[in-house]
Amino acid sequence: MFTYAPMTSQMFSKALLLIFTSFALFFQLATAVPAEMEKRDVFTPPVLYPHAGTVWYKGQTHNVTWDVSWHPVNITNKIGRIQLRKGEITTPLILQAGFDILLGRIEVHVPWVEPGDDYSLVLFGDSGDFSAQFAILE
Repeated sequence: MFTYAPMTSQMFSKALLLIFTSFALFFQLATAVPAEMEKRDVFTPPVLYPHAGTVWYKGQTHNVTWDVSWHPVNITNKIGRIQLRKGEITTPLILQAGFDILLGRIEVHVPWVEPGDDYSLVLFGDSGDFSAQFAILE
């Protein structure tokens, strides 16, 4: 059986204090967000090498290069990654990762893949930028 017990003034005070404290904490957290976020820019440097007509051979190493001469001050993501692309599909082959995108060049090892003349590289950082298509031969 349920019996009704009226709220005492002490219980009312505790409930009111809990509500007030919760509101004050929420307000403090909401106002802790910075008023102005630092503006960041997306940087998509063009890949200079490999260029159209380039031929790589399996097992070689090459310096992939890209233009960083015009980079913005605040880049969204400065950590680079280079993946191999075959035709219209970016493969899961990561040729290099974890480098500073502002280096402008990084050495990669040519993987053992099927020969073809429709390979390109994807330079990831802020976004992806493709190299021109080139050949990988045996």
